[in-house]
Amino acid sequence: MQHLLHRLETTLFIDSRSMPGPVGVALRLVRYPAALLRDWLRGELNMRAMSLVYTTLLSLVPLMAFSFSVLKGLGARSDLQLLVFQFFRPMGAAADQLTARVMQFVENVRGGVLGSVGLAFLIYTVITTVQKVEESFNFVWRVDRPRSWARRLSEYVSVMIIGPVFMVAALGLLASAENTALAQWLSQHLGLGAMLTSLSRLGPHLLVAAVFTFLYSFIPNTRVRFVPALVGGITAGVLWALVSRLFAGVIAYSAQMVAIYTGFAIVLTALIWIYLNWLILLIGAQLCFYVQCPQYLPHGHAPVELNGRMFEHVGLAAMQLIGRDFAAGRRYWTSNRLAEALDVPSVALAPVMASLESASIIVATEQECWMPARSMESITLAEIMTAIRGARPGRKAVAIAATPAADALMQELEDALRERLGSRTLADLVASERPEGS
Repeated sequence: MQHLLHRLETTLFIDSRSMPGPVGVALRLVRYPAALLRDWLRGELNMRAMSLVYTTLLSLVPLMAFSFSVLKGLGARSDLQLLVFQFFRPMGAAADQLTARVMQFVENVRGGVLGSVGLAFLIYTVITTVQKVEESFNFVWRVDRPRSWARRLSEYVSVMIIGPVFMVAALGLLASAENTALAQWLSQHLGLGAMLTSLSRLGPHLLVAAVFTFLYSFIPNTRVRFVPALVGGITAGVLWALVSRLFAGVIAYSAQMVAIYTGFAIVLTALIWIYLNWLILLIGAQLCFYVQCPQYLPHGHAPVELNGRMFEHVGLAAMQLIGRDFAAGRRYWTSNRLAEALDVPSVALAPVMASLESASIIVATEQECWMPARSMESITLAEIMTAIRGARPGRKAVAIAATPAADALMQELEDALRERLGSRTLADLVASERPEGS
């Protein structure tokens, strides 16, 4: 069974890249939902979604109180309740009760019911929630370094101020779109009433997709291109629409659960709904990551390391690409672009580039583009191989007490490599590339 699964993964994630025709295209598309299903079954996204449910329960009220204050200052006091209701709407009859409870909590916070200690705790929960959301997105994107506290404070406070205003304005426009003079004229003279009605019904779902797209572009502490963010946002928006309808149907016919849990059923369904929202958000983020970095599709979040031969091969290929464009007067190759061109996960490429940089063979510009650290005629291929095969930066070298015969053989291999490479340089490697079509 394991052998069959391994063969299936190899065909789907590796062999399909070179398959021609409609079968190859279909398999390359199937890779994405298959990778998402694999990641979901491994449970890492589930754990992070469940962790965010806990922080959401603690921070929902202070976030609503903050948003209420912003909207009140702009004269939109009653619209916050509409936002809360729209979020809980798939829960059916319980949506009104949950909305009323949340709004009551918000009024208590605004009314000064809490003391200074309680207020400080609520502020802490908001910061913790923002931090956990960023950590979850950085986990999906394999980003090790989070934003600085100064950037978090400025950027996230800006979003918390602008976000509620945008949501209320968008919902207001959608609600009144059918009653505008232009909409009535189009309906009467061009017969577009049915289409306008359909668009107004799709409006909230399009708004959700737009919010998801923005989050995928903004939250990860890395550069996310618009097209992958849009693909992830639309997919997450469609999933949210389907799951919300399915969830509402389940709640409508779950009289048995209500009988078992009685009053606690509302809390239980709220927890499940919040969990599903976070899970959909993370699945969309994972898809966004795979669209931008398809070289991770076969691996997911499993550790990726290159063996010795691949390490050398990737290092030489990276140097050849960097040298070729540098000779043409371009400084194009960043680590991410190299990873895409070589079809290697960036986490596996990073130690290769670090070894070359540590040996003063390459250097990064201010735009994080790699270039040769000196003239290509002075960088020998033997020097490149020595740097690639040497100790990794940040790791201590191990002194091996080997046998004399093994030492002699290793020295013989090193001498043979240097003799074979001779005085060939990076310039020779670049010049040896054959033009396309020759």
